[in-house]
Amino acid sequence: MTRHPAPAGPSGFSQPDHYPGLLDSNAAAQMLAAAGDVSLVLDSAGTILDIAVAERDLVVLGFGTWAGRDWRDTVTRDSLPKIDEMLADAIAGRPARWRQVNQTTDNGEVPVRYLAMALGKDGRVVAIGRDMRAQAATQQRLIQAQQSLERDYIRLRQVEARYRLLFDMGREAVLVIDAATRRIREANVAAHRLVDAKPGALVDQPATMLVEAADRERLVAYLGAAAVAVTPPTEVLMLRKGIGEGRFVATLFRQERAALLLLRIEPTAVGAQVSDESLPLRDVVDALPDAFVLADADMRVLTANASFLELAELPVLDRMTGGALGEWLGRPGIDLEVIETQLREHGTVRNVATIMRGSSGGEEEVELSGVAVPGTDGSMHFGFTIRTLARRVVDTAQPGREVPRSVEQLTELVGRMSLKEIVRESTDLIERLCIEAALAHTSDNRASAAEILGVSRQSLYSKLHRHGLGSLTSEPQ
Repeated sequence: MTRHPAPAGPSGFSQPDHYPGLLDSNAAAQMLAAAGDVSLVLDSAGTILDIAVAERDLVVLGFGTWAGRDWRDTVTRDSLPKIDEMLADAIAGRPARWRQVNQTTDNGEVPVRYLAMALGKDGRVVAIGRDMRAQAATQQRLIQAQQSLERDYIRLRQVEARYRLLFDMGREAVLVIDAATRRIREANVAAHRLVDAKPGALVDQPATMLVEAADRERLVAYLGAAAVAVTPPTEVLMLRKGIGEGRFVATLFRQERAALLLLRIEPTAVGAQVSDESLPLRDVVDALPDAFVLADADMRVLTANASFLELAELPVLDRMTGGALGEWLGRPGIDLEVIETQLREHGTVRNVATIMRGSSGGEEEVELSGVAVPGTDGSMHFGFTIRTLARRVVDTAQPGREVPRSVEQLTELVGRMSLKEIVRESTDLIERLCIEAALAHTSDNRASAAEILGVSRQSLYSKLHRHGLGSLTSEPQ
C-alpha cells in the first residue's frame, strides 16, 4: 500500500530558550524594525504605543506620526474587521497569518501586508508590515496585459470569422498552396465543387491532383514561376476528371515566414461554371449584421446590403447605386482617399476607424475592413465590411465631452473640429500630461508637484479637479 507523506507545515526554532535565547531590548527593537517596512507596537486595545518605519517613502506619507492613535483610525473602513481579527488572534495566542489592509494617507491609500503577534504576556502586540504598492502595481499591469491580450484575441477571432465567410462564400475557386511543398493548405467551397471533390478532401493534398496527369508537370512549373514573378502569370490547364479547362492565376504572399501562393481557378468552359443557385451569396451578404458595400474603381456604389442602407439612413438601394461612396462613408476629404491609396498599394486594409454619415444628418463611429479585387478585364473593385463601435468602449475623444488622453486621440479630431478648437484641446492635454508626470515624479505628493510645476497649491487643486485627477478629499479649505 502506497503511503503519501503529509505536507510539511511551518517550522519554528526547536530550542527558543537557548537559541537565540534572551535578547536585550535594543537587539529586539532592531530585529522588529528590520523585519518589515513598518513595525507597530500596540496595546491590547489597538492603540499604537510606538512605531518604526524603514522605508523613506512611508515616512513622507506620514506613517511615523501615528504614535498614540488607534490603529483602526489609520485604515480604510473595509480593513477594520481585519484589524480586529489580527488583534484577537494575537492576544489569544493563535497562529499568526498575513493580512492586507489599506492605510489612509493625505495622498491616497497605501496597501500594507501585516503580521500581528503577541509581545510578551502584558497584552502588547507587535504588527510587522510590508509595503505592497510595488506588488499592487505589478498586479495591475498584469491585469491590463491580460485584458489587452483578451481584446486582441477577440479581434483576431472576428477578423478570422470575416475572412472565413468571404473565403467560403465566394463564387470563384480559391486555394492557398504552400510554395515549398506544393501542397494545398486551404480551399474554399467553390474549389471543391469545381473539381468535384468532397468537402475538405483537398486540404493537405498535392496541388497536382487538381489537373489531369498530362498537365501536372506544367502545373508544377507554373507554380514555381509564379513564386518568383513580379506580376501574377496566367496558365490554362486541364482540370481533373475531364471537367474542362481552367485558367490558373497564382499570387505569392508570405505569412509567418512561410511563402504561400493564392491560387484562383476560373473555368473556361460554360459547363464548368459554378451555379449561382447553389451559392445564395447575395442573400447571405444582405442578411449580415455587419454592413457591406461594393464600389467600383471610382469609389461609386455598385451594391450594398441592408445594414449599410440602415447606417446611410436610406430606404432603398436605388437611391445609393451609382453615388459616390464618400457621401456616406468617411470624414470629408480625408478617410476615403487614404483608404483607397492603401488598397491600391497593399490590396487590403483592416480595422480602420472612421465614421458613417446618414442622409438625415446622423453620424456614427465605425470600424472598416476592405479589399481590392482586380477583374479579368483589368478593372478594380473595392469591397468593405463595416462594423459600428457604439457598443464598445470608445477611446477616441469626442468634441465637447472630455479632454483627449493621447496624441492619437487628438488626431482623431481632424475633420470634426476646427483648428482653433483642436489647439485648445491639445493645450488641455499637455497640461494634464505635465500634472500626471509631476505627481508620478513626487509619488503623488501634491505640495511637491505644485512646486515642480511652478504653480500654487490651490491652482494645482483646481487643475486636478478640472482634469478629474486623484481624490480631492484632502483639498485644503
